[in-house]
Amino acid sequence: MKKQLLFIFITLLTFKASAQQYILSGRVSDAQNHPISFTSVYIRNTTYGATANESGNYQFRLNPGTYHVIYRFVGYKELIETVTIVNHDVQHNVQMEDEVFKLKTVIVQGKRLKTDTAADDIMRQVIAKREYYLNQVQEYSVAAYVKGVQRLLGAPKAFMGRQVRNTLDLDSLGRGILFQTEAISTFDFQQPNRVKEITIATKTIGLNPTFGFNKASDLQVNFYKNIFHINGVSDHGFVSPVAYNGLKYYRYKLIGTTNENGHVIDKIQVAPRLDHSATFKGNIYILEGDWRIYSVDLMLTNRDNGLSFIDTLQISQQYIPITDSVWEPVSAQYAFSGKVLGFDFGGYYDAIYNNYNLKPNFPDHYFTGEILKYDTASNSKDSAYWATKRPIPLTRQEARDYYKKDSVSRVKRSQAYLDSAQHSNNRLLVLPYLIFGHSSTYKNGRDSIYLYPFIQTFFYNTVEGYGLNLEAKYTHKINDFQSWDATPDVRYGFANKIFTANINGDYNYDPFHNAKFFGGFGSDILDLNDVGTRSLYFNTISTLFSERNYVKYYKSTYGNFGYQRELANGVLWTASLSYADRLQLYNTSFNHVETFSNRQYTSNNPLKSDVPGVPDAPADDHSVLFPENQALTFFTSFRLTFDQQYITTPTQKIDLPSKYPVVTVSYRQGINNLLGSDVDYSFGSLNIAQNAIPIGVFGYSSFSVTAGDFFNNSKIYFPDYNHFLGNQGTTFDPTYVGSFHFLPFYTFSTDNAFLEAHYQHNFSGVLLNNIPFLRKLKLEEIVGANYLTEKGQLNYSEFYVGLQRLIFRIDYGVSYEGSQKYIQGVRIFYGIR
Repeated sequence: MKKQLLFIFITLLTFKASAQQYILSGRVSDAQNHPISFTSVYIRNTTYGATANESGNYQFRLNPGTYHVIYRFVGYKELIETVTIVNHDVQHNVQMEDEVFKLKTVIVQGKRLKTDTAADDIMRQVIAKREYYLNQVQEYSVAAYVKGVQRLLGAPKAFMGRQVRNTLDLDSLGRGILFQTEAISTFDFQQPNRVKEITIATKTIGLNPTFGFNKASDLQVNFYKNIFHINGVSDHGFVSPVAYNGLKYYRYKLIGTTNENGHVIDKIQVAPRLDHSATFKGNIYILEGDWRIYSVDLMLTNRDNGLSFIDTLQISQQYIPITDSVWEPVSAQYAFSGKVLGFDFGGYYDAIYNNYNLKPNFPDHYFTGEILKYDTASNSKDSAYWATKRPIPLTRQEARDYYKKDSVSRVKRSQAYLDSAQHSNNRLLVLPYLIFGHSSTYKNGRDSIYLYPFIQTFFYNTVEGYGLNLEAKYTHKINDFQSWDATPDVRYGFANKIFTANINGDYNYDPFHNAKFFGGFGSDILDLNDVGTRSLYFNTISTLFSERNYVKYYKSTYGNFGYQRELANGVLWTASLSYADRLQLYNTSFNHVETFSNRQYTSNNPLKSDVPGVPDAPADDHSVLFPENQALTFFTSFRLTFDQQYITTPTQKIDLPSKYPVVTVSYRQGINNLLGSDVDYSFGSLNIAQNAIPIGVFGYSSFSVTAGDFFNNSKIYFPDYNHFLGNQGTTFDPTYVGSFHFLPFYTFSTDNAFLEAHYQHNFSGVLLNNIPFLRKLKLEEIVGANYLTEKGQLNYSEFYVGLQRLIFRIDYGVSYEGSQKYIQGVRIFYGIR
């Protein structure tokens, strides 16, 4: 019996030893012993690889055995080294030689080509096989690792005080790591464009950057596509060097040819035919005979390509054979740099793809629209886990940054720090509160209060005179999945001496289905146009300083209750029931700051003011727009988002913009003779809209089309009409494509059938990038048109052009009623609504 136990024990030890993995590590350098950063290192005849870090260091975990290790980097000769792992870690440094590309006669389809025409003929072969390689692999699954680092490379001395340097962990020259991120995931793909990524582990420290590529799908570098999009860097796409019309956009030059372990590689230099176009420059390496991409080393610059936020972007990619006929990327990298207000920054995002499975046999209905899912424990992996899993070793600076910021993070999670930070953040700062409001948090963020900004608190209009509108929002987080909020509001007009108070709120109970109950009750002073006209702030300014009392008000005493839920992915249902007692109001105050001799306030009855060809009623007009009435109204809508894609986190579902139009069907019923309700009407509408439709290299378009009709309008009052998002005054809000530039707020409100259409295109700087003195401004060119037709009315149309930079925009347009010019002028936006 003892001999048997000893045999079992020895067998277990032997099995454990054979299963033990050891580290193969080393340094990759050139002939001058300089590190070759980000060299691809992988095992021959496998798809298991790693990448060297910025210092040229790499590491693997391997079982005992003999391996042929391949080292590849653009510009260096591919190196194959034989390494044997026995029973200990192995360090294996390598030195790579510069690649030498020699010009020679190239043979394409049996023809000998001249050097000056060879590049074009080679690229014609590649372009001819572009679509084949794009669709060659029907599906695959791969393990992905993404790493990102952003650094501050220099800063103005005026900003680099000791406290700032210590907070950001910068040296005396203002240099240091601002941000690091890592993610390990499985990435699944199926033609034509279905993807699903499951993030197993993620780690992020530092300041959140303006843009980033934090998941594997962000770094799916595929130059076989005609147009290559880079989210966050530009709103328009770039023409691939192997696009079907690549010869129209690029000049190709054969730099030379080399032999890499039996493969003939052609180095092709690509350059734009036109300056400042949506094209790349750099080199692309072609596998001769197969006419496929071997690797790429391409660049975009702000000077030539009008990039956002950055000045240069270098794109590198390496392909390896998965089978004899299938090659897929083993690595991809975006390296960037830029300068803003004297701050120099740079960094990279690197992706490594391991263990391709070309026959994953995905089950039916595997791809559901969920393109990314975070595992519940993805952000809780410790340093020991990352030390064994990351395929790019940390540099000393990165490791030090991780250690220090992890320590700081632990301190910041302590109760003492949270209490101190909460107390500091809750201080009311006057200037931000005036414009943006003020937020305070309590109980470690579970409770919060938001005070609406002062510019929406103190107001003036001709109905109420000077007034106060005190509004705050209280939010309570019950747990990770449930929360509720309440928004009380009190309002008082000093001229008409009307006091109103109301409270509205939501109860969110299922964040994975966007489900909530909502409701409210009380009294309020409301805009007669229920889709909104001007904010209290802008109406105050236009009334006092321009004697333009654009907004017309009425009083409502109301109660409502509603429900919302996503019934299926992409199908959102909303329903509500409301009851309101509605009272017409009249002007009671006529103050002003500036006096315009030819201008006076208009009636609070919109049908008696601002009507072309009809004299305005006097400001103290008391003509009846509607009698006091009660309205019981039922509303329901279905929003259909086709092919809805989304991200699932441990606590919520995040819907992403669809590449197809979104359809919204709405119905509103005025219920008569129930609870004293006076209204009796039926209204339905259909809206089809889509934002940011990519139009290749020419930016993106957006549109919205709405049709509606009152199937029954037996008893209807002005607040029940269908109103439109018009605009009066110099400022406007362009954030919603379904708005008008010049349409009066109330003149075109209707109780009949209508059709409105809006179209806007943003060229994303493609045109102005060709003008030297405008190029640096990074302006975006905008054109658009709006249209409205109603039963029994003349058609209304608008046409406009504009320029935009960040939150600033200026448009010039002209509008027509029928064939007659209606209004023309300039409209501006500067971020405040």
